[in-house]
Amino acid sequence: MQDVTLYEHPLNERIRSFLRLELLFHQADFYSRGASIWNSRATLNSIIEIQSLIGRSDLKTELLKELERHTANLARLEQNPNIDRRLLAEVLDELDMLIDRLYSNNQPIGHALNENEFLNSFRQRSAIPGGSCAFDLPGLHAWLQLPVEERNQTLASWLSSFDLVRHAIMFLLRLIRDSATEQPITAEKGFYQQNMDPNQPCQVLRITLPAEVRHYPEI
Repeated sequence: MQDVTLYEHPLNERIRSFLRLELLFHQADFYSRGASIWNSRATLNSIIEIQSLIGRSDLKTELLKELERHTANLARLEQNPNIDRRLLAEVLDELDMLIDRLYSNNQPIGHALNENEFLNSFRQRSAIPGGSCAFDLPGLHAWLQLPVEERNQTLASWLSSFDLVRHAIMFLLRLIRDSATEQPITAEKGFYQQNMDPNQPCQVLRITLPAEVRHYPEI
């Protein structure tokens, strides 16, 4: 059991989307490691949710804006004598690599999956409660009878369509999370208010509470 419970709250729509996709990627990873047909079904659901979330916005543009923002901010630190220049160079190289790969990718994210008849059928029927029964989707039922190795190989191939996006999101969220240190705060009578510094835009609030505390923050 963990000693603390961590709560994260995004402060803009871009980070909200990134956190949702992070959750879905972790969810897909968890279910794809299982061997049952229910694991395969759950992984398919995660893939459909990832596709749906990506399709709601111009994710590529949002990723590029965030990557370029971090590049500009970190480049200003290169002349700071107190900075670990080797680590800074590694981070900037990683940012440049992700920017180059996103610009060179001319296809919409997950383009191949959007034209996959199997996934499209599953997506349409999944919108109906209980709509993926064997009599609704005999093709799905037949696929679920394949050896687990074959199913997992197919699922891994579909998930790999999001590798670049996943890499960029995970890297950006790690930079954001590592960009500040925790400060102890006391919510007097359960209430706390703090004005944000407009010169240092905050993108996500991270609140940790002792695991034994039976309360949770509302922001």
